[in-house]
Amino acid sequence: MDNKFDLIVIGGGPGGYVCAIRAAQLGLKTACVENRGTLGGTCLNVGCIPSKSLLNLSENYSKAKNNFNLQGIEISDLKLNIKKMMLNKEKSVQILTKGVEFLFKKNKVTYLKGKGSLTDKKEVLVDDGKNKKIYKTKNIVIATGSAPTSIPGIDIDEKNIVSSTGALSLEKVPESMIVIGGGYIGLEMGSVWSRLGSKVTVLEYLDHITPGMDGEISREFQKILTKQGIEFKLDSKVVDLKKAKLNIQVEYEDNKTKEKKKILADKVLVSVGRRPFTSGLNLKKAGVKTDDKGRIEVNERLQTNLKNIFAIGDVIKGPMLAHKAEEEGIAVAEILAGQAGHVNYDVIPGVIYTSPEVAAVGKTEEELKKENISYKVGKFPFLANSRAKVNNETEGFVKILANSKTDKVLGVHIIGPHSGDMIAEMALAMEFGASSEDIARTCHAHPTHTEAIKEAALAVDKRPIHF
Repeated sequence: MDNKFDLIVIGGGPGGYVCAIRAAQLGLKTACVENRGTLGGTCLNVGCIPSKSLLNLSENYSKAKNNFNLQGIEISDLKLNIKKMMLNKEKSVQILTKGVEFLFKKNKVTYLKGKGSLTDKKEVLVDDGKNKKIYKTKNIVIATGSAPTSIPGIDIDEKNIVSSTGALSLEKVPESMIVIGGGYIGLEMGSVWSRLGSKVTVLEYLDHITPGMDGEISREFQKILTKQGIEFKLDSKVVDLKKAKLNIQVEYEDNKTKEKKKILADKVLVSVGRRPFTSGLNLKKAGVKTDDKGRIEVNERLQTNLKNIFAIGDVIKGPMLAHKAEEEGIAVAEILAGQAGHVNYDVIPGVIYTSPEVAAVGKTEEELKKENISYKVGKFPFLANSRAKVNNETEGFVKILANSKTDKVLGVHIIGPHSGDMIAEMALAMEFGASSEDIARTCHAHPTHTEAIKEAALAVDKRPIHF
């Protein structure tokens, strides 16, 4: 195999493999190094894809168990086969990871299996566990993603004390589960096991769940999850965790009163965030600078301090989202090909795939207040949306924030059915600098959930029709 390339991408996750494919499309001789054994990174293997499979399947089970009878669909002898559910999840993952391999072949990307590291600013060492080989390249992109973090003193064994990875592969439904951390991942996985029959308790250090989310949406979200049976203990700091024969004891402290309490559970999910995964890359030796959080420092062109080495995705600043990494991967490939690659960080949507879904793009109310930006609010509840009503999906609302003077849309927040898909319309609108009036005057099909967006846009000017 020729060992000289125009570009070597280290990491085959969403950012890395997309970057490699786009670079190859643009005529660069490209290789991608991946150590996992399958392409797709955390997202396809132990993140976005398997978790969405379980979220979908557990929601179907919950609806069949709790809702269908009320709607005239009567089911007898309903059974949960967790083994079959896990096999379905694994099959989906396998198909998609193989699909990425096919795309590499189609686009003539060289797939280098092994652990990649920098030996020089224009050399990458690939170690497959048996052999080591050095490949020369004009440019390097670091796209090694992130790994779960834990709490000091807590050892994750992926059996009883699990990260999101272990929570995706439990062999049976635990009677009880404690989720440490009230962020996106913890609430998604907590929802899965709650629907399947586990008593779930969330311990969150802050006085609210989903840090960074619009406050009003966060409060509504917690109300809905509480109604679904998830218990929340906010303002709570975990101080100790002990394994016993049959369960795990978690001791936590109230941040305000300093009172300490104990709670028992069969499983504990530690979901307190993720950290850039740069271990073993030889960054320091190669001269690549990182910040105090271990993230690789890059400029607006995603270049490190070494001009031919770039970094994208979870290893750099910004939200740890697969689609953000993909956009950066494409931008770098186009920059290397002499084009004007660019990422608009103001319109990167975020979604929590619970039921109902929560989605957002742009600024929150809290951010606008902090920045002293004058804004108007338009809201519309799904309770007044005809499609949501007939589908018995009436929880939540659409919230649009627009500039008071120009009417330009600054942020959109949705909690409700299919919001993960609906947010795309608003991301596109904001990409083109739309006003709330532009959205209000766009004809939306009837009856659809998206009419709630139109009505929320009308509500910015205090003229909704159906509420």
